[in-house]
Amino acid sequence: MRSTGLYYSPQFLLHEAPGHPEAPARLTAAWALLEQHGLLLDLALCQPAPADLAVVEQVHAAHYIRSVRALAADGGGWVDSDTFVSPASFDAAVLAAGAAVDATAAVLAGRQRNAFVLVRPPGHHAVRDRAMGFCLFNNVAVAAQWAVKAGGAQRVLIVDFDVHHGNGTQDIFYERADVCFFSIHQFPLYPGTGRLAETGGGAGAGTTANVPLPPGCGNHEYLRAFDEILIPLARRWRPDLILVSAGYDAHWRDPLANMRLTVEGYAALVDCLCALAAELCAGRLVMMLEGGYNLDAIAAAAVASAQVLADQPPVGDPYGQPPPHPLSPRAEQVLAAARQQWDL
Repeated sequence: MRSTGLYYSPQFLLHEAPGHPEAPARLTAAWALLEQHGLLLDLALCQPAPADLAVVEQVHAAHYIRSVRALAADGGGWVDSDTFVSPASFDAAVLAAGAAVDATAAVLAGRQRNAFVLVRPPGHHAVRDRAMGFCLFNNVAVAAQWAVKAGGAQRVLIVDFDVHHGNGTQDIFYERADVCFFSIHQFPLYPGTGRLAETGGGAGAGTTANVPLPPGCGNHEYLRAFDEILIPLARRWRPDLILVSAGYDAHWRDPLANMRLTVEGYAALVDCLCALAAELCAGRLVMMLEGGYNLDAIAAAAVASAQVLADQPPVGDPYGQPPPHPLSPRAEQVLAAARQQWDL
């Protein structure tokens, strides 16, 4: 049995609006590179099933789900200036949520050691009753909720390294003690949330951690944040499953942000997450695609991530290293403040 699952369907390509950066080519570029490197033979390729709407309703309001379905049935339209619904979008979004649940179920049951969920539309900006930021249903939140309600997980850690803060995921679990949320992101940037002071509320106090880095940060700062903040917090939280919102828009060639990660840096982050999962939760790790809008960069970073999951040497960066750039003193201040806030 191959131990790394790859969840994908051509149906994800049918969600489309001409000229929009969240385009089907994001997946076809990654798929072509997976094929080029022979990974489609090495990974367990899984055709997902649509999520049961009752499972989606545990995260999203029923009236909101109905509104997305009705908009798609009426030919589609724009939810806001960034987020579209096409005639095929509802089915694609329900299938993306189903892929997240299927992968999580396989990993929790021990049928696969870990998994990569290559889906769209993305999900981490979607809140309980509203689409936003290119996202319709919150895939990682649906998977986390299923894990604790039906999958036997007691405590789930969500790690979000998309360049934009996962406001929807944070909002859904902000007052929950059974789902912990860690986000590292560019700040300020859309959607404007994700400050250090946002640490959870009510029963979830202390289960949300944000590292809002300034523009210009790259591999060094991200790896320091993982080493100095994420790892000790994860050891404190003791999850039995790690889910990852894997956005690749912090790459230095991405057109929608201003960070400086490379494919090598992403591979190092995934390697760190694999080691953390091995230490804390028997290797149970599921990665789900979020953003990333330079086609060559997202393809290489997604393939490198899958290779690390499968214990293979990661593919190189098509763009190499970014031009030299001084380290940001503001980044040092953010990391120091986060360590102090969490008593690390």
